[in-house]
Amino acid sequence: MTDLHPVRRALISVSDKTGLIDLGKALEERGVEILSTGGSAKALRDAGVAVKDVADVTGFPEMMDGRVKTLHPMVHGGLLALRDNDAHVASMEEHGIGAIDLLVVNLYPFEETVAKGADYDTCIENIDIGGPAMIRAAAKNHAFVNVVVDVQDYEKLLGDMDQHDGKTCPKFRKKLAQRAYARTAAYDAAVSTWMADALELEAPRRRAFAGELKQTLRYGENSHQKAAFYTDGSNRPGVATATQLQGKELSYNNINDTDAAFELVAEFDPAVSPAVAIIKHANPCGVAQGATLVEAYQKAFDCDRTSAFGGIVALNQPLDAETAAKITEIFTEVVIAPGASDEAREIFAAKKNLRLLLTDGLPDTRAPLTAYKQVSGGLLVQDKDVGYIGMDDLKVVTEKAPTDEQMRDLLFAWKVGKHVKSNAIVYVKDLATVGVGAGQMSRLDSANVAAAKAQRMADELGLPQSLAKGSAVASDAFFPFPDGLLEAAAAGATCVIQPGGSMRDNEVIDAANEAGLAMVFTGMRHFRH
Repeated sequence: MTDLHPVRRALISVSDKTGLIDLGKALEERGVEILSTGGSAKALRDAGVAVKDVADVTGFPEMMDGRVKTLHPMVHGGLLALRDNDAHVASMEEHGIGAIDLLVVNLYPFEETVAKGADYDTCIENIDIGGPAMIRAAAKNHAFVNVVVDVQDYEKLLGDMDQHDGKTCPKFRKKLAQRAYARTAAYDAAVSTWMADALELEAPRRRAFAGELKQTLRYGENSHQKAAFYTDGSNRPGVATATQLQGKELSYNNINDTDAAFELVAEFDPAVSPAVAIIKHANPCGVAQGATLVEAYQKAFDCDRTSAFGGIVALNQPLDAETAAKITEIFTEVVIAPGASDEAREIFAAKKNLRLLLTDGLPDTRAPLTAYKQVSGGLLVQDKDVGYIGMDDLKVVTEKAPTDEQMRDLLFAWKVGKHVKSNAIVYVKDLATVGVGAGQMSRLDSANVAAAKAQRMADELGLPQSLAKGSAVASDAFFPFPDGLLEAAAAGATCVIQPGGSMRDNEVIDAANEAGLAMVFTGMRHFRH
């Protein structure tokens, strides 16, 4: 096949030297001449691999602290020349330019430098220039040149060469070129995003987004949708960075729901008390704090036992044996926690289909993040909702003020409501949800749904009255009319937390006073679409 091209000469210049020595030796064994620079050349020589310095090829030494070493016609001509173009071949012969058939480059560790919190000037110095230029040149000329930017492709390169007697096939080179352009695009995205943040640009003229494939998924939300899972390079504890100890691969919906569960349970400080969140279809069906983890789980489970079946469970403390045993009493899809005891792992091991994910900690729910949502023809970009309300932020607006116990439940309900799809109504009693109304088109409907769930669960538990009796209720946005608030009062709520800000706030406050409710305003809403 004429599209097969031999690999006779390679240029290797890498920051990440993982696998470098093995690759260099393998190429040398296959008769490939190796050009290299700086630390890569030294590492190869120290390992006994014959290397020619790029400086000897270009006739120029590395200069300006290594900023200029490969930006030269002897390099770029060798990468860009079309081997089947007579004029290109003549130019190579005239100027003594040797063809480069393989480029192995990984870039200065810019993303890692930013992640470590380096200052502006240090980050700038870690922006690679020569590397991306060579990568793009080699990728453009993939008809003849192999470009490798990922360590995991070293063995694939050698395998393709061995399969074709020292040559590579066009299909393989095309795949390498695509990966190369994706890498430089991701690199530029990281640089431009960092600079926008450093310059405090709220809406830069252009935004670039990048991710690295973590998992190819069997399908998306539904079986007819294709899907994949990408990581964004951050180290935020959660489903993307967790270690899965057992169970089959996570699905698209598993990943989405597990993220929702863990972000919610992280609202509750593990140093204060254990907390458990049970999620179904990205909405909480039970959230609770308790004296122990197993108590918190039981309280969360007793909010909506029906919805908890096949749900996602998130813990804010390491999983212990007693809680593990309780969780396995029903079918659960995923459990995510910041650790697990050996005994808990043994209990879960008997449930082969139960996925157990462990993280290195909890995400910081107040750390600024950027959220994206695709719409037809574009992207909506906003700050992630990391809004926080504490005791000092609340304004009592009714004649009756909440008691300390009520205030505790109100703030708990407010944290949960932040993670419920709008319109959201959440009833809480004794630091546990007892009714959740999510995603309804009116706030009155959400109040009705939450109240109905509280009554149904009371019936299931054989209790004489609704779980909502004596509860605190949270609304993610203001009550536009008194009807939703009065529905909560009829269900048994005794106190209310809501943002306020409606044109009819006075009507709502009057209704609360008439119903004997205590109510506080937060001045902040938590719409979640």
